[in-house]
Amino acid sequence: MSGPNTSRPLVKSMRETERFEIRLLLESDLPAAMRLKELARWNQTEDDWRRLLQLEPRGCFAATLSGKLVGTTTTTTYDGELAWIGMVLVDPENRRRGIATKLMRRALDYLSGKVPTVKLDATSDGKAVYEGLGFEVESLVERWSGIVAAREENSDNLHTAEQVGNETRRELLALDQRAFGVDRARLINLLIDNSCAAPVIFREKDRQLSGYALARRGTDADYIGPVITAKTEQAAGLLDGVLAQLIGRRIYIDLNSAFEMGAKVLAERGLTKQRDLIRMSYGARNQTDSRFVFAIAGPEVG
Repeated sequence: MSGPNTSRPLVKSMRETERFEIRLLLESDLPAAMRLKELARWNQTEDDWRRLLQLEPRGCFAATLSGKLVGTTTTTTYDGELAWIGMVLVDPENRRRGIATKLMRRALDYLSGKVPTVKLDATSDGKAVYEGLGFEVESLVERWSGIVAAREENSDNLHTAEQVGNETRRELLALDQRAFGVDRARLINLLIDNSCAAPVIFREKDRQLSGYALARRGTDADYIGPVITAKTEQAAGLLDGVLAQLIGRRIYIDLNSAFEMGAKVLAERGLTKQRDLIRMSYGARNQTDSRFVFAIAGPEVG
C-alpha cells in the first residue's frame, strides 16, 4: 500500500485560513490606522485622517485579515475633474501579498466614472505598484525639513490674521483654483480652520490677493503647505511669515520641484532636502499651472 501523498500539506497554513476583506474605512479604525502610519514613519495626525473621511466618506478603504486592519487607502475628489489617492499603507508583516494593489484597485473602481484624472504622490517603494496599475510619472515633489531658526522677517505687503474673513476666503480660493487647476474649496477651508499658525496672505498694492500660506500640526513635525503665489518673488516672504510663528519647531514642507528658485529659498532658511516624492497620474492629462504652487497641501491630498 502506498504511503501518504506528501506533494501538498495536509493542514492549511495560518495564512490560507485568514479571511481577507476590503471595506470602508471608519472613524473607529483610526487607532489601528495610526499604528500603520507610525510604522511607516509618516507625519499625519488623527485629525488628518478625520479630514479625509469627512471629504470622502465613501471613498476611504480598509483591508483586514481576520478582522485586523492591515492596510488603508483614501481618495479625495475635486470638482468632478480630479481625484487624489493617499494613505496607501500596509502592515510590514503583510507586505508582498498584493494588499496594496487590491486597495488601489478598489480605490480606482470607486473613482471610475467620477473623475477623468487620478493622481498621487508616491514614495520610491510604491512607484512600481502604481506603474503596474497604469500610473505614469508626472513630476517630482521634494520633502524638506529642519528646525525653524529666528531670522529677520521682510514684512513688505505681508498680512497675517487669526481669522480669514469671507471675502478673503473667496479671493484665496479663487487663487488656489487658478493654481491647482480645479476647485478644492472644501479642503482648503478645512485647512484654514485647523491651521496651527495664522494664515499668511500677500496682497498687491491694489489689494489683490496674490499669495497665501498655511500650516498644520503633524505627529513628528509641523507641516507647511499649501503655499501658493502668483508672483515667484513673494514665495520667500510667505514662507517667512509662517516660519516666524513656528520658531524652534521642526517643520516639513513638500516643495514643487517645478517652482523656480524654490530649493534656494528653503536652503537659505537652513532647511535640508530629505527625500523625493514621485507625482504620478492616471487617466486623462490634467492641466494645472504648477508654477503657482510653491509647496503642496500634502502627499495625501495633492
